[in-house]
Amino acid sequence: MKEVKIFYQERCPFCKKAFKFIEELQQEYPEFADIKFETIEETKEPELADKYDYYYVPTFYIDGKKVHEGGIYKPEVEKLLREVIK
Repeated sequence: MKEVKIFYQERCPFCKKAFKFIEELQQEYPEFADIKFETIEETKEPELADKYDYYYVPTFYIDGKKVHEGGIYKPEVEKLLREVIK
């Protein structure tokens, strides 16, 4: 399975929605249940966040490649999760 990193901020409403969508999709689709995420709260780990090229959260990286940055909707999250399990 591919490695997934999510950069986020606790106070970000878009990040909260993204995590909610992930949770819902993992319940709806058993194939997503085993996906593991490395989550990085950028304000708590700024030195790590500074090593990556992004401006908005949430930002998703799959196998080291940035695949999404900024606000996200459930169909987009599902598309990303399907990419992870390919």
